[in-house]
Amino acid sequence: MEIKCCRDENINCAADLLKNGGVVVIPTDTVYGLAALPSNAEAVAKLYTIKDRKASKPIALLASSVDDIEKFGAKMPEKAKKLAADFWPGALTLVLDCEDGSVEGFRIPSHNLTQKLISLCGGVLRVTSANVSGSSPATDIPMALESIGLKADLILDDGVSPIGVASTVVRVFADNSFEVLRKGAIEI
Repeated sequence: MEIKCCRDENINCAADLLKNGGVVVIPTDTVYGLAALPSNAEAVAKLYTIKDRKASKPIALLASSVDDIEKFGAKMPEKAKKLAADFWPGALTLVLDCEDGSVEGFRIPSHNLTQKLISLCGGVLRVTSANVSGSSPATDIPMALESIGLKADLILDDGVSPIGVASTVVRVFADNSFEVLRKGAIEI
């Protein structure tokens, strides 16, 4: 495990690690995240183990664009498109129905190097906050290390998270109704 500054050359290193089944602590605009490639079941299982999270509790996806979210199979009703236009990139997670019948949470972070990393990894990463379930989200690397230790393959350090509060989570249904699942950085 290494700690590296969040610079272009280290973003490429992180992308290679993720593509090969690694787990990486990444900065975002809200809090630090623990990331894995969604198509790698072993890496995603490692996220659950590191976080000590119940398998029944889903882990959201960070994306680099709305196109990548739609390519992943998410259905974007009009309300979701409106919320995305108003708040992405940013601290809003939209929980959407997908073509395969699943329900997934998606967010486009407002962090340029993290967006670049996500793009280098195919446009979507499975990301959860870099802390043990039930503890406060990490807003810097010392907090992440205190919570999850040295269990990730790489840590990208970009100082203190600009927002410092987890995203607001909104479930948007096919009929354009919605429900706030978690109050966070964006006011209701």
